[in-house]
Amino acid sequence: MENRKEYFQKLVDLMRLLRSPDGCPWDREQDRETLKPMLIEEAHEVLEALDSEDADDLCEELGDLLFQVIFHCQIAEECNEFDAFEVCKRVYLKMVRRHPHVFGDVEISDSDELLRNWEDLKAAEKKAAGKEEAIRDSMMDGIPKSLPAMYKTYQVTAKASRVGFDWSSITGIREKVFEEFDELEEALEQEDSRQIKEEVGDLLFAALNVARFLEIDPETALNQANAKFEQRFRSMEQVIRDRGNSLKDTPLEEMEAVWQANKVNGA
Repeated sequence: MENRKEYFQKLVDLMRLLRSPDGCPWDREQDRETLKPMLIEEAHEVLEALDSEDADDLCEELGDLLFQVIFHCQIAEECNEFDAFEVCKRVYLKMVRRHPHVFGDVEISDSDELLRNWEDLKAAEKKAAGKEEAIRDSMMDGIPKSLPAMYKTYQVTAKASRVGFDWSSITGIREKVFEEFDELEEALEQEDSRQIKEEVGDLLFAALNVARFLEIDPETALNQANAKFEQRFRSMEQVIRDRGNSLKDTPLEEMEAVWQANKVNGA
């Protein structure tokens, strides 16, 4: 019977071979800087696989992402810093510590209570490790600066909600979205380009809170909206093309009529 657990060791050994003098010249040339864009690319391909709901594709893309993790572990091992097994050990022990309601005698009422205690657990870990100087002054600390703006909005507002700084219902966010749109209209009337930019940002920030409050990944939701728009636009193009016309010569009213007809028909 196949021992699937041994494949983790096989993958680690494979990476060592690829980086060795008898391995691959390209793999030997890579370093932490050159691997950065590949790590981001593989992470995004995982997200695409999640959106496609294709289990086989997801399995493959998770493997590609794991390979990047093993790649970085091998470089660290070469620098006498740590290896892949130390990474597994640390994250295992950390997750056990951060789930005292599972592995200890702590009782919690729901996931919201757990999230409110999460920062305290992390601070206690740093104190126990003698890293009190690394304890964050704010709940906003620790969010990666390179995180895309959409996900950063999600994270900063999610962290704020853990201490109760949040709307009590979706109605409050709805009012905030309308408020921000009103402020954008005022900026447009004043023709203040700086203020217009700021109000557009505030409007987007408020809208993203709708997704966060409803526990919907905004990137996934927006990608679905993009795909839907593209599909309907292509369908509209085809209808107008079948009529012997081009989009640039078609009045907006006709394009809108075709768009609405396609929408009704599920295109």
